[in-house]
Amino acid sequence: MRSIFNAFKKLGAEPVITNNHSLIKQSDALILPGVGAFKDAITNIASIEKLLTEEILNGKPVLGICLGLQIMFTESVEGGLNKGMNIFKGKILRLPENVKTPHIGWNTIKLIDPGNPLVEGLPDSSYFYFVHSYYATGVNIEFLIAETEYGVVFPSIIGLKNVFATQFHPEKSGDNGLKIISNFIKYIKR
Repeated sequence: MRSIFNAFKKLGAEPVITNNHSLIKQSDALILPGVGAFKDAITNIASIEKLLTEEILNGKPVLGICLGLQIMFTESVEGGLNKGMNIFKGKILRLPENVKTPHIGWNTIKLIDPGNPLVEGLPDSSYFYFVHSYYATGVNIEFLIAETEYGVVFPSIIGLKNVFATQFHPEKSGDNGLKIISNFIKYIKR
């Protein structure tokens, strides 16, 4: 969380790390960071999950990062079958056995929707830093902004109206990652 906090601060935002209901309601946007396991993340946000979902459905901009992308899906097989926030329909599955997991390191994205505001100014095949063992399946094509291949082709950026999410870590992805964060901040201020 600290590296995400620092990246947003570096770009002029005023991030706050909180689970306080009134601060969440007053915020201009939400960031759902993610390091760890699906079940633990859902358990950790249990006291604010309903509020987060309401804020998202009411149009508040949100950026999910890595596990933050995954918890917005219907369910995950990580640690048994676990229910997610169901913002996006689909299931989180483990990467195939024919690749080393976790998927750690730099990989490219293939832009599917280069006109999306989150990827404005980014060339196709840009590199980003990934750390994950699970990926989203069943994503509606209209929500797909970019995809990546690592044993399987999976969504690396998705979006639906005010909701954006990346499977990679923009805060650890150098200038390309800062461009994603800057574009999100620009989207908030529109």
